[in-house]
Amino acid sequence: MTVNAGATLSSRTRERAATTGPTPDIWPQADGSPVSCTEKLMVLRENWEELRGVLRDAFEDAVLMGVDESAMKRMIVEMTTDLISPRSHM
Repeated sequence: MTVNAGATLSSRTRERAATTGPTPDIWPQADGSPVSCTEKLMVLRENWEELRGVLRDAFEDAVLMGVDESAMKRMIVEMTTDLISPRSHM
């Protein structure tokens, strides 16, 4: 089977534009106050958008390869639940 990578990328780009959800407006700190540094907010937004794209691509690939949608969503949630805070190493 031959896959046209250019067509796949352009369709994914179009789909991303159509299915992007909202980026959080407020990024709460441990004390509940919002992050207010412009540079930090820019990095957080960029990371969020990149993560959303990678997760969407991984989800779509898995489903197109036959993985059950509900199972894949559970696995993604488990992956985030298993994240260890970098502060725990300080």
